[in-house]
Amino acid sequence: MISRERVIAVIEHRRPDRMPIYGWVRANMEQPIAAAFGSVDEFEDHYEFDLTHIFGGPAPYRHEDLEELRAQGGGAIEPAALLQLPLGDPDVHGAYEGIRQQLDHHKVQRGRFAYVQTPGIFECLNGPFGIQDHLMYLAMYEKELAEVYRRQAMWNRAFAMNCLDLGVDMIHVSDDWGAQNGLMFHPDLWARLIFPNHRITCQAVRQRGAFLSMHSDGNINAVLDGVVELGYQVLHPFQESAGMDLEDYQRRYRKHFAVMGGLDVQTTIGFGDYPRLQREIERVIGLFPEGDLLFCTSHFVQDHCTIEELTFAYDLVYELVRQPGGGR
Repeated sequence: MISRERVIAVIEHRRPDRMPIYGWVRANMEQPIAAAFGSVDEFEDHYEFDLTHIFGGPAPYRHEDLEELRAQGGGAIEPAALLQLPLGDPDVHGAYEGIRQQLDHHKVQRGRFAYVQTPGIFECLNGPFGIQDHLMYLAMYEKELAEVYRRQAMWNRAFAMNCLDLGVDMIHVSDDWGAQNGLMFHPDLWARLIFPNHRITCQAVRQRGAFLSMHSDGNINAVLDGVVELGYQVLHPFQESAGMDLEDYQRRYRKHFAVMGGLDVQTTIGFGDYPRLQREIERVIGLFPEGDLLFCTSHFVQDHCTIEELTFAYDLVYELVRQPGGGR
């Protein structure tokens, strides 16, 4: 199998020739990786990464427009004010050039599975509102937020369709809902405001026959059935350090979606505890001898991780997934 075929096998609940591997390493580790390997691209080639996480494209709001609106509001933007600000055009051709280049490098030249990050509903609007005010607005301005969210959902769908037209394999919706022990808002509110607006993009992506994944940090156990209903085929990271349980996933959700994750940046990598790091990598890979896991970090590896620890982790992962029973 080439990398792309291997990832698709996992998402479709078929047995791959080995477990696919990836890691969110670029954001904080680019300089030490470049010093050791030449570049992040060479690091990814060295460990034969099977996926690529693509960023880019247009933004729904211009930073300058938001700053002007914030100044008019005395430092805060309320939902009614944001509704007066037009969304940017998701169809600006030139805004997708970076995505095209990344697709050529990773998918065309290296055969990797390519997923592109697109906005969700809650997380992306923390930019205009700020997360504290946004949570307050959920209680104060539900009607106005419903319209803000609807507009965002329509923009998200257009962005996703444009990415699929370019040849992206999977739309990856980033929308943090979880705190450390549960949702940041009541599940009933999630069902009224978040769920129907996710469905707009989810239905369009699945109708195109493309793959669909979601990222949320934290504990989102309360809405996992809703994630299934929305049609998500991959969930990242299924964060065990926030009270989620991969063994519970295997019992209840394995047939519904695959997990991308397994290497926790909050508790496992970046702390200099090599024996614990090795045990955790071995445990997680050992849980998935038949597939259903895209091995990946739970988020961006943090800058307190040394290059020595990062290479120790990926040397081990590289070896384990190629052993009998190593996710195949």
